[in-house]
Amino acid sequence: MARINLIDSFQEFKEAENIDRPTLMKVMEDVFKTLIRKKYGSDEQFDVIVNDQKGDLEIFRRRTIVDDGDIYNTLTEIEYSDAIKIEPDYAVGEELYEEVDIQKEFGRRAILAGKQTLASRINDLKKNLLIKKYEDRVGEIVSGEIYQVWKKEVLLLDEEGNEMILPKSEQIPSDYFKKGENVRGVVRKVELKNNQAVIIVSRTSPVFLEKLLEIEVPEIFDGLIVVRKIVREPGERAKIAVESFDDRIDPVGACVGMKGSRIHGIVRELKNENIDVINFTNNVQLLIQRSLTPAKITSIAMDEEKKHATVYLKPDQVSLAIGKRGVNIKLACELTGYEIDVYRDTEDEQDEFDIDLEEFSDEIEPWVIETLKGVGCDTARSVLALTPEELERRTDLEKETIVEVLRVLKEEFEKE
Repeated sequence: MARINLIDSFQEFKEAENIDRPTLMKVMEDVFKTLIRKKYGSDEQFDVIVNDQKGDLEIFRRRTIVDDGDIYNTLTEIEYSDAIKIEPDYAVGEELYEEVDIQKEFGRRAILAGKQTLASRINDLKKNLLIKKYEDRVGEIVSGEIYQVWKKEVLLLDEEGNEMILPKSEQIPSDYFKKGENVRGVVRKVELKNNQAVIIVSRTSPVFLEKLLEIEVPEIFDGLIVVRKIVREPGERAKIAVESFDDRIDPVGACVGMKGSRIHGIVRELKNENIDVINFTNNVQLLIQRSLTPAKITSIAMDEEKKHATVYLKPDQVSLAIGKRGVNIKLACELTGYEIDVYRDTEDEQDEFDIDLEEFSDEIEPWVIETLKGVGCDTARSVLALTPEELERRTDLEKETIVEVLRVLKEEFEKE
């Protein structure tokens, strides 16, 4: 067998694998030149020719014809008597081109090893192309079809059938996926695991929200509005600080859209995540005030050296500033870079008797007290100022527990 077919339907393979023709041909040549070097010690006198339509491979050997008995190097020279057996018209001094019988010269094992090496090289090539492609797309939104759903991750396929991984840690808590659905995310990173390219997709990254904004808000895409910072508690709340370079454009209004038309699509994509869009300012005090939205602040005391702010609010605004499970104040701290403490402004209540919740530790479980303090209710009156329904919504405490807490607190004031 003078020639050998390495890949069935070479043209289709080349198109399906998205590897350009010169690169693939070069790889095939390199693989068999390696076999030649192993057998003969050098590949300088050999030409490897690949048929790019069929995938056939041929090897030709070049040797100079010398007089009988004058041969010094059998690799580069051939005696005249042997040359005319191949072609009678040859003369001394000419170059003889001879097609190598691959099967006979290399043997079945060597050819099989060559094919395996070729497959390995092509896989490496595909892997490197995939890594390069997605490294250039880190931070971009991609869409994939859900192929498999596992406990710790979801396997997605892009439009070319490449695998992408959406780990549980990069999913919004309320995400629910079914096979065959399309899902969007942002390319977070590309890494190698067990010599395989792994593309990690995220739906919790602030970059995902930023890219969704670019799609929905043309002014951001055009550079008229700049997103200064985004902080998120995925599925719960996000805060976005935006700034406009054009005084005629209201950055908050442009991001939200008429009647919320622009932001609603993003909220749905993020599983009803509450999104607060605020105007960025270099005035830190004003930025802190805006970052605590929807709460309204009474006053702020700043310590710029320690990056600490003490915020005073009316009793009914404290729980809004802190937010459910402390999410609102946590995001405000991340957005501003300041540590923020909130306190009730008791100026109007100086004559009103109140009791610290810690005083009820013998009747109310400590973890319940901590939960109430976590939403800004640190005194008895601050708890009684809220309805049972409001307390249940903000604290996630059981209804029976809330009723019992309110009973204990009311009885104490009735005694007084």
